[in-house]
Amino acid sequence: MAANDKVLVLNTGSSSIKFSLFGGTAPSLLFKGRIENLFSGPTRFVVQDTSNEVVHEQSWPDPLDHAAGMRALLDYLAQQPGGRDLRAVGHRIVHGGALYSGPQWLDDTVLTALEALVALAPLHLPHNLAAVRAAIAMAPGVPQVGCFDTAFHRAQPELAQAFALPPDITDLGIRRYGFHGLSYEYIAGRLPDADPALASARVVAAHLGNGASMCAMARGRSVASSMGFTAVDGLPMGTRCGAVDPGVVLYLIDQLGMDVAAVQDLLYLRSGLLGVSGISSDMRTLEASGEPRAQLAIDLMVYRIGRELGSMAAALGGIDALVFSGGIGENSVALRAAVCRDAAWLGVTLDPEANAAPGGGVVRISTASSTVSVWVVPANEELMIARHTLDILGQP
Repeated sequence: MAANDKVLVLNTGSSSIKFSLFGGTAPSLLFKGRIENLFSGPTRFVVQDTSNEVVHEQSWPDPLDHAAGMRALLDYLAQQPGGRDLRAVGHRIVHGGALYSGPQWLDDTVLTALEALVALAPLHLPHNLAAVRAAIAMAPGVPQVGCFDTAFHRAQPELAQAFALPPDITDLGIRRYGFHGLSYEYIAGRLPDADPALASARVVAAHLGNGASMCAMARGRSVASSMGFTAVDGLPMGTRCGAVDPGVVLYLIDQLGMDVAAVQDLLYLRSGLLGVSGISSDMRTLEASGEPRAQLAIDLMVYRIGRELGSMAAALGGIDALVFSGGIGENSVALRAAVCRDAAWLGVTLDPEANAAPGGGVVRISTASSTVSVWVVPANEELMIARHTLDILGQP
C-alpha cells in the first residue's frame, strides 16, 4: 500500500467529528474514530481499529472547537506511518441544494455556493463547512471533496420533489430534497451482491437511527423519500418530530407566542422518541424501560414506518424488497419484527430466527416463501464517501 493512497473521511456535526481513514484504490478501512463533546467539554478523542478495539484515547478538560479538533486529528495522523501523505479528504455534507447531484471538488466557488444554502440546513451545514475550511487551512494542497446527502435523490421525478406552492415560492428552492442519500446509495449498490435480481427491483429502504428516513428505489435509483425540504420531515427520530401539520407550527407561534428559535428547538431537539417518551432518544433505553410512555414512543415510530411504507409502495407501484439499516434498523430485533408484522398485507413474512441472529454483513431475515424479501444492510456512508472521493480524483 503506497504512502499517499490514503483518504480521510469526515462526518462533522455540531458537537463531534467522526472520521475514518481508508487505504487502497479499492478503499478498505484502516481505522476510525470520533472527537466528541466539542464546545461543551471535556472533549474526548477516540480511535478504533477495524475490530472496534480502542487503539488511542485522549481528552481535554477544556472544550475544543472544530478547528482545534481537526488539528488534534491531523496531528495524530502525522504520527502514523504514511499519515502525512493524505491523497484527499472526503467530507459528508448534508445539503447540496438543487446545484449538486454528485461529489464536487471543494474550492472557494463551491464553498461560497454552499454558504448560501445554510438556511436550508442551519443545524448541520455550518458545521460541515467549518470542518472543510479547517481542513483546507491545515492541509494545504490536499484535495478536498464534498459528498452530499441530498445528491442521490436528485434523480427523483420532478413531481416527487414538488410542493403544491406557487412558483414564486418554489423558484426560491423550496422543494423536497431528501436526505441520507449516501446511505441509500450504498444500499442500492450492495443489495445486488446478495441477490442479483435486486438490481432491477422495487426496494423500500429504511435508514433508522437518531436520524430516520425511508427511501423508495427502483432499479437502484431514488423515486421518493420520506424527508423533504429539511431533515426534520417524515418519520419520528431520536429528537426530531418527523412530519407535522404546518398548522401546528402556526399555532405554536400565534397562540403560544413561540419565536422561530423556540419552534426550531422543539421540533429538532425536544421531540421524537425523546419528546414522546420523556425518557430518552436511545431506542435501547426505551426497549429496556417498563414505562408506558417509552412503549408509546416505540409504537408511534413503528406505526409511522408502516404508514410511510404504504406510501413508498404506492410510489413504486409495488414492492419487491424491504431493507433495514442504521443503528436502530440494524440492531433492534423487536422493531424489525413489529414493522414486518404490520407489513404482512404487502406479502412480508419474517423469519424469526434469522431476525434474531447476530448481525454482520448483508442478511436476509424473511422466509424463502415471503413475497417481499426483507434484508438488513449495515450502513456504510463512510465507504461511499471514500469511493466517491477516489472517483473524482480521477476526473480532470
